[in-house]
Amino acid sequence: MTTFALIGSGWRARTFLNVARELDAVQCGGVVVRTPRSLDVPTFTSLDGCLREVDVDFVLTTTPRNVTPGFIAEAVDRELPVLAETPPASDLDGLRALWSAVGDSGLVQVAEQYPMMPSHAARAAVVTAGMIGTPTQVQVSSTQQYHAVALIRHLLAAGRGPVEVRATRFTAPLIQPLSRTGWTDDEEPHPTTTTIATLDFGHGRSGLYDFTEQQTRNQLRFRRLTVRGTAGELHNDEVVRMTGPRTLARTPLVRRQTGYDLDLIGYDTEHIALGIEVLYRNPYPGRRWMDDEIAIATLLERTAGWVRGEGPEPYPLAEGAQDQHLALAIEESADTGTTVTTSHEAWS
Repeated sequence: MTTFALIGSGWRARTFLNVARELDAVQCGGVVVRTPRSLDVPTFTSLDGCLREVDVDFVLTTTPRNVTPGFIAEAVDRELPVLAETPPASDLDGLRALWSAVGDSGLVQVAEQYPMMPSHAARAAVVTAGMIGTPTQVQVSSTQQYHAVALIRHLLAAGRGPVEVRATRFTAPLIQPLSRTGWTDDEEPHPTTTTIATLDFGHGRSGLYDFTEQQTRNQLRFRRLTVRGTAGELHNDEVVRMTGPRTLARTPLVRRQTGYDLDLIGYDTEHIALGIEVLYRNPYPGRRWMDDEIAIATLLERTAGWVRGEGPEPYPLAEGAQDQHLALAIEESADTGTTVTTSHEAWS
């Protein structure tokens, strides 16, 4: 059993705790909180206090971005691997300072779960298999900042070099029917900002970022993901490609979702397939998890495997730092109305 210490007690911390309870190979041994509280695992007011009582294999931080670097450094100082919630630092100076402090340790991973979500993992499998040729552009309109950048970079295999960013913002009325706590019961439109940016990675590769405030929870806006390649295109859950001379084919990605109608197995995701080829299979059947929970479980188990020396790094700090670097460049470009070219950083 791989044991972690959790730092933080907010909404995201509770999500990790709930998922970890259902895993056989990973468990939370203690939670570090600012003020004592009642949880079903031991709580401590400091990391050192936790470590005196619990043997842990890694530390998971779910803290505000302005304090996360301090907790990362504290764990690394104790030679403990860290899985840090996104983003690992607030601004570029913070990213540089964090990398200077812990980058060479090889002990820090970032909790970027989006590429591990079933739908995104299946889409990545299409791209990796070369079904649409070499990917040249990724368009994401679903999630914010570093998460969207992670998907763009992942699907393009873009690396960590300089990027030219152009961004702008628009404001228009929009109803916000849902929030993190559930239905708002507010049917009045409110001024809502949309940020649109292009990212030029060079060598013919580009990204399009399109995000409306609260889009991650606002079901009045579609989620959209497109990957354009040299020999076809993936759009949401459909692929168009050439399957032979003078032969164009459109094939849907189909999720096998149990529990509908007279399917009495129970509600669950089984797999995602393109025709007869299964691209993704749910590793946690029977738990009835939503996609985010599946991704978090995958992230925790990959982190445990990495800590034990049995698997690769799940998402290295260098990748998470680059995601945040580009997210900050998008905001800077939108703020100033100028093109921003990101610098070559120490983690590149």
